[in-house]
Amino acid sequence: MAEQNINPEQLKALQEKIKQMSPEELKEFQKKQCIFCQIVAGKVQARKIYEDDRVIAILDINPANPGHTLLITKEHYSIMPQIPDDEVAHVFMVAKSLSNSMIRGIDAQGTNVIVANGIVAGQRAQHFMAHIIPRKESDNVNFVLPQKAMGQNEIEEVGNKLIAALGVK
Repeated sequence: MAEQNINPEQLKALQEKIKQMSPEELKEFQKKQCIFCQIVAGKVQARKIYEDDRVIAILDINPANPGHTLLITKEHYSIMPQIPDDEVAHVFMVAKSLSNSMIRGIDAQGTNVIVANGIVAGQRAQHFMAHIIPRKESDNVNFVLPQKAMGQNEIEEVGNKLIAALGVK
């Protein structure tokens, strides 16, 4: 949303209007503001490489590597926990096929499949997507996950909290 194009009073009024919206109205509002929903609707051009009734895969316009693909749901969801389980399964089956097509079709030596859930995780667009990035040796794309030392007690404590949140016994 282009907040810099409206004055403070208009912004405050918009924020109030958003607070008053029902979940359905809010979802519709988000769809109208979302560039990826516009791509799904055919209102914004993108290079499609796959489409079915649930998802669309497009080439990223600012790729990490040639062939970097964005796999987006046709329905607007901001983050993965909002997506029904059967749709999540479908997304990752398509991601698997796209990864395989990169290995066969553009001689990728591997792929990264990445989902960022939330701004703190690096999510920049408020529409769920999976990035499928073809990789080759010495491609200068570096994903480095830090490795932090944790004591056994801390591991147990975090594990117990996660198990409790899952509802698993």
